Amino acid sequence: MTAPQNHTRFTITNETAIALIGLYCMAVVMGFGRFLFTATLPDIMSQLTLSTTIAGWLASINYIGYFIGALIAMFVPQRLTWQALILGTIVSIVTTIMLVIPELSLSLWYLIRLLAGIASGIGMILSSSFIIQRFSSARRSVLSTIHFAGIGVGISASAVLTWWLLTLGYHFDVIWLVAGVSSLPLLWLLYAIRPLTTNSEAKISDQRPSAHQTYINFKRSLYEAITGQTKAISLLAASYVLAGFGYITSATFLPVMAAQRLTTQTYAGLLIWLVVGICAMLSNPVWGALAKRIGEIKTLMGLTLLQALGMLLPLWLDGALGLYANAAILGSTFVGMVSMTLNIIKNMNPDYSNLLIGLATLAYGAGQFVGPLVTVVLAGKNDNFNAGLLVAGIGLLVSLVLLVFFRRQSQRIA
Repeated sequence: MTAPQNHTRFTITNETAIALIGLYCMAVVMGFGRFLFTATLPDIMSQLTLSTTIAGWLASINYIGYFIGALIAMFVPQRLTWQALILGTIVSIVTTIMLVIPELSLSLWYLIRLLAGIASGIGMILSSSFIIQRFSSARRSVLSTIHFAGIGVGISASAVLTWWLLTLGYHFDVIWLVAGVSSLPLLWLLYAIRPLTTNSEAKISDQRPSAHQTYINFKRSLYEAITGQTKAISLLAASYVLAGFGYITSATFLPVMAAQRLTTQTYAGLLIWLVVGICAMLSNPVWGALAKRIGEIKTLMGLTLLQALGMLLPLWLDGALGLYANAAILGSTFVGMVSMTLNIIKNMNPDYSNLLIGLATLAYGAGQFVGPLVTVVLAGKNDNFNAGLLVAGIGLLVSLVLLVFFRRQSQRIA
């Protein structure tokens, strides 16, 4: 007599556990997929004898991939969110592991970083959409901060992992391999929170629209999403472009700046990058609490002004103090600015929240693509990043002005 087989599927339904899985996902697709490059950049430039210009292009090609990934995510039907998230996560992990391959050509480096950026854009938007929708309304605000804290956790992990393996005598290739392998359990955890598919949903999923119909549906949804508030959304999007442009100089080249200025401190760049990660982890709940008291728009305006100040501090304060202050402010503000902006824009029309989040992410990605290219041009042959920091700070101040106009426009609509 054959024992009956147990077909019970393994699932995770606890909201806190799902939030922690979301944190892990953000750490993988954002912390490793995007920002491990920053932690390892000094070693990459040293081992491969790369110029600052090439390093800037490698950063920008990743950010243009992020832009493309955000665009792709906007077209993903709601019913396919989980499947697309799994695919994006797999690409993120594979492209991380691939950098262990010795003597990769520069063309392959560009391709890998482009694919990693696409995976990050898809993972950022779809994980936020899929995970946050699993939370009850009573706990959503608290658990969302855990999810977004994954960016800071990933940055911190990238700094610690890089420092640990460099001290053991390894280089960027092994660092990326270990990061990729340590990301593999995420696939099992995402499988454990996969959505239930009912028979009616299965029938609907079989009725796939054509590419042309998908485009028509997208245009209709976009029109309905922005009708009546086109000016306000345009102001917020333009401000977000400059926010992406403003923070990315430090987010890409901070460890390199530390290696230039603090020549007697071997791992100063990684310690400074760790400060960014820790501040990113701890700050988001603080800004969330402040937003409840004074409102999200005012909080976002304050964060933008603070970040602009942070970009200018290394110009005013020589040595370690200016760089550490920049790191602390960068980490404390950029995740808060992202989560605050996404909350504001999705609440402008909750019925089209995914579409509006995608539009905002496209704007942010555009700014991030341009930022490193402008920085390396301004750095010149001497690799001086001061002009890049100054332009970044000015860009953030212009972003603040646009937020002031956005606030006035929003008050008129209300």
